[in-house]
Amino acid sequence: MHIRSLELINFRNYEKLSIEMNRGINIFTGDNAQGKTNILESIYYCSIGKSHRTNRDKELISWNKNEAYISLYVCKDRLDKKIQIKIFKEGKKGINVNSIKLRKISELFGVFNAVIFSPEDLKIIKDSPSYRRKFLDIELTKLNDRYYYNLVQYNKVLDERNAVLRSRSYTNLDILDVYDVQLSKYGSSIIKYRLDYIDELNRYGSVIHSDITNQKENIEFKYITAVKDFENIEKDLLNIYKNNRKRDIDRGGSSSGPQKDDLGININGIDTRSYGSQGQQRTAILTIKFATINILKKFTGETPVLLLDDVLSELDTSRQRYILKSISEIQTIITCTGINEIEKYIEGNFKIFNVKDGEIS
Repeated sequence: MHIRSLELINFRNYEKLSIEMNRGINIFTGDNAQGKTNILESIYYCSIGKSHRTNRDKELISWNKNEAYISLYVCKDRLDKKIQIKIFKEGKKGINVNSIKLRKISELFGVFNAVIFSPEDLKIIKDSPSYRRKFLDIELTKLNDRYYYNLVQYNKVLDERNAVLRSRSYTNLDILDVYDVQLSKYGSSIIKYRLDYIDELNRYGSVIHSDITNQKENIEFKYITAVKDFENIEKDLLNIYKNNRKRDIDRGGSSSGPQKDDLGININGIDTRSYGSQGQQRTAILTIKFATINILKKFTGETPVLLLDDVLSELDTSRQRYILKSISEIQTIITCTGINEIEKYIEGNFKIFNVKDGEIS
């Protein structure tokens, strides 16, 4: 799978843009704040229908414009896909694939897969568990529409349960039994999918991390949850909700469940978040991203597009070399301020785009 062309109208600082992509490596170079990241953002948006930088779609629309337009032509083994997205200022969006309008955003998942690696990804390691859960949710959504369905249903029930808890209306507490059964059903499915995904992360990540560190480090991913009985997750989860009910009523919110779980990342048995060096944290993210590529390829049969957003400058020479030696069979789109340091590591065909003030040459 690879991108043939990209067209933008009124997207961020691009009034009008139409470019043809190289099937191999594409390098967007220029000074900071010229619009390089906006290119990657528009491409990634076509993968999951969301920006990796903001939750507010109207920020993607050029100043004083009412709508933005993205068109991405993707070449695939079976059937090429043309993804067209209109983003409206009032918050709505319309998505067409091969001129067929999608009824819901979940229909976009899996049409085009991209893996993005940006400086913000360090939050997966360093920040709160919500970033790690978001990572798991996005990647699993790309692979399995049932996961997305269960996640949506779980969050709906969770919101209703929390509303009852916040109301502190003791006449409505009997309905918590109904909510707990539903949460256990959807929540156990979410946990099972996450556990399977972490098994894949360990399978690919252990080899990748060992290669990057010249066999000096071992990485291990663990799922951190209140559930103890993984043979009977639904039953165990139901007991957890019931046992924590008094505390939940006192606090006015649900204290347990997959919305509170975490992804543990250990290097040589040590928690990377608390005790890992900056180099180790960056290497862990690099491992995660390349493991993700392998997982997507395994389950979809297609190699995703790799988006590298100004990350090479953050890595030492050995890690730069690992990335650039590993992308020979992956269409890769790179943003950087200059190519002098990376050009010597690039093999094969590549194309350079110069970016200045929303104009590309």
